[in-house]
Amino acid sequence: MKPRTQGFGLEIGKLFEPQSVALIGASEREGSPGTAVLRNLLRARFKGRIYPVNPNYDKVQRRRCFARVGDVGKEIDLAVIATPAKVVPDVLDECGQAGIEAAIIISAGFREVGKSGQTLEKATLRVARRHGIRFLGPNCLGVQRPDLGLNATFSHCMAKPGRIALVSQSGALCTAILDWARPRGIGFSCVISSGIAADADFGEILDYLVVDPQTQAIMLYVEGLQNARRFMSALRAASRVKPVIVMKSGRHSQGSKAAASHTGALVGSDEVFESAIRRAGVVRARRYAQFFAAASTLHSGVRTQGRKLAIVTNGGGPGVIAADALADLGLDLATLGNDTRARLDKQLPAAWSGNNPVDVLGDADPERYAAALETCLADEAVDAALAILVPQSISDPAGVAARVADIAEKSRKPVFTCWMGEKTMASSRSLFRERRVPTYMTPEAAVEAFAAAAAYNANQKLLLQVPEPLSRRDKPSVEDARLIIETALDEKRTLLDVVESKALLAAFDIPILPSAPARDPADAVALAQEMGFPVAMKIRSPDISHKTDVDGVRLGLSSGHDVRTAWREMHEAVGTSRPEARLQGIMLERMWQPPAGRELMVGVINDAVFGPVVSVGLGGTMVQVIGDRSIALPPLNRFLVRRMIARTRAASYLEAFRGKPAASMEALEDVILKVSEMVCELPWLQEMDINPLIVDENGAMAVDARIAVRRISAGAREYSHMAIHPYPSNLVEEDELSDGLRWTLRPIRPEDAVMEREFVNGLSERSRYLRFMYVLPAITPEMLSRFTQIDYDREMALIAVVHEDAGDRQVGVARYVTYPDGRSCEFAIVVGDDWQRRGIATRLLQKLIDIARERRLERMDGIVLRENRNMQALAERLGFRQEVSREDPDLVALTLEL
Repeated sequence: MKPRTQGFGLEIGKLFEPQSVALIGASEREGSPGTAVLRNLLRARFKGRIYPVNPNYDKVQRRRCFARVGDVGKEIDLAVIATPAKVVPDVLDECGQAGIEAAIIISAGFREVGKSGQTLEKATLRVARRHGIRFLGPNCLGVQRPDLGLNATFSHCMAKPGRIALVSQSGALCTAILDWARPRGIGFSCVISSGIAADADFGEILDYLVVDPQTQAIMLYVEGLQNARRFMSALRAASRVKPVIVMKSGRHSQGSKAAASHTGALVGSDEVFESAIRRAGVVRARRYAQFFAAASTLHSGVRTQGRKLAIVTNGGGPGVIAADALADLGLDLATLGNDTRARLDKQLPAAWSGNNPVDVLGDADPERYAAALETCLADEAVDAALAILVPQSISDPAGVAARVADIAEKSRKPVFTCWMGEKTMASSRSLFRERRVPTYMTPEAAVEAFAAAAAYNANQKLLLQVPEPLSRRDKPSVEDARLIIETALDEKRTLLDVVESKALLAAFDIPILPSAPARDPADAVALAQEMGFPVAMKIRSPDISHKTDVDGVRLGLSSGHDVRTAWREMHEAVGTSRPEARLQGIMLERMWQPPAGRELMVGVINDAVFGPVVSVGLGGTMVQVIGDRSIALPPLNRFLVRRMIARTRAASYLEAFRGKPAASMEALEDVILKVSEMVCELPWLQEMDINPLIVDENGAMAVDARIAVRRISAGAREYSHMAIHPYPSNLVEEDELSDGLRWTLRPIRPEDAVMEREFVNGLSERSRYLRFMYVLPAITPEMLSRFTQIDYDREMALIAVVHEDAGDRQVGVARYVTYPDGRSCEFAIVVGDDWQRRGIATRLLQKLIDIARERRLERMDGIVLRENRNMQALAERLGFRQEVSREDPDLVALTLEL
């Protein structure tokens, strides 16, 4: 059986694929949105029916006008509302009474104007929920769908048909992009202005675009986000099958404030947003031109397997410009091998550049140019090539272009081209476009296109990572950590002292340097003698977070006299700088100074949008001055941690140098992984600094730590504090079938894509018909992505896997998807033909029900064909209520109150 929606995102499909549109607020008054929208609907030659609605007109723009939407008397798929904001709730109520299920609210004046607008927005949402209406906006430009002739916007520009979807929070930017794209021949599958996104948000729009056959690439303009988890889930699913390019405003503080005031949405740290985008397998553009260059490059299917570029040019200057652009973007100029240079020595004049960029000189004919390009592409150290040609009196642009196009078509590595100039190069660029060879006007633009392809390759590897929590095997330690935090919160403290902080680290097996408190100088001397000199002394106060800022740290104390002197001087200094601080003595610890130790900092911050983020970089007292850090969204695994470390300046510091052995990368990775585990299991963590974390060739030691905690909402779902839900390994179950064959019931993972495809394609036509209610010829990449790349919070897919001598094989799957109300879900289940009647379906569905109950869902339902007696019998055994559909007597509705 199957859920009612044929796929994800289709419940908002009428917003983008209507067969009939009612425009409420239609007008003839120049300058009004209602006038512009109706004019656009008519000029675009919409293939469906149009019903203007306005009680002040009998006719508008020579069309019959209805006083109320209920007067139309015919089925309406979409209402476009262009009325004053204050009447929108009443208008939406009339739409609901007329049976309309989708609306676009163009009207402005909601949360973006303050408290009164927020109240109005809540009223609009209540009406929409009551009638089951999904809407786009408010304060949006609207929607364009060129293949349907739909222009439900007030923009003066209509998109040309194409295969790129544009989704933007800013209506003004939509209009500017359309105006920019049209003369350049760039078309769109759809243009969607989300506005405030009070209802349908980026997540649901992306879900729709994943399965939209007209869309092959997606461009997103983001100002702020409201639901990071849903955004990340949908973005990751979309980017698995279609290139996604994101441009975000608010990269700096002034822009962030403007973006927040524009949309009313939260704008998090740009650095965190960058990390989230990388993790989602998405390419980010920072400039307008980059936005289109990346989209057109990836949309055309250009892919590279690395970041090393060879540049072939007939002019030295353009080659240097391209090399500089490459360095600016942090990419690599490929180092040509000795064999490659030897071949080039034979193919090129003696005056050639001798290395990369390869200058074939201004008199190069097509054969010389082609030979150099082929030689570079054959080098294993080269991932892609950039061919540059400048017009010279003896050059043959068209001839070289033809040879380059021939090479590009046969090469497994991408070739980017830049024929610099206008009139003399126009025909060559036309040739490249006809033969689908990427071509650009300037070297910088070509390098940026390569950068987009390289970023896409790198980020797609990050996308495939689905780390799982490890702490399930160490629950007592996790419980100890929670008890420490709860004790502090019960005492109305949000800052843990150093003993508590280190105990928290120890609970997750992070090596710590023990600290001990002393309340007076005599205790301190005795404790130091017991520890063994030299020792470190640090002020102890619940009011002082950063001890070095108040001269509250003394290092290398080598005698009792040193300890007494340090006590007196420290208390005098702190008393002067922070007289209001409550002093509770000092903390004493043994000095930890391994000869080859490197000081690092590993930390946790909480972003306003994306939640907890893990950071690593150079540490010590100069950490803020040095400013070295790399961040990543948890959960993390070793692959992600290594990429994270590689982005820091500390990476080279950890290598062997000046007689010092290399630091233990494994020990550092282990600490970061355990910090990631802390973030997953302890939603109370607000901030954490392990500084310094000293790493040498033998291991890592947390010398000092600062941890701030917070209260969380009672009854919050597990991992709800995180933007990316960890793989729920606690749901994995092992068992045996009656014949002794071992099998596993577990949540699906992205790497199960091949196994899932073989399972679905291996179903009989009868099983496919009962599951999908139509004969599915073969599973598509889009379906495969949505089946395997899921958000474990809002949906669940359990697979049954048998372990045979030939390998693992999927034999069944059960899944549910939560409705937008967050309280109910719809489910689907299918078991392979040869594996039915063996108890697998019962186990799968019962486990799915148990998970839905644990997550406090209230109802589970779905639809089954009336002829599917086996499914009806299973549903009856598990307590589902069954009712023949009133709309279609061949269907039976199944409902289980959870």
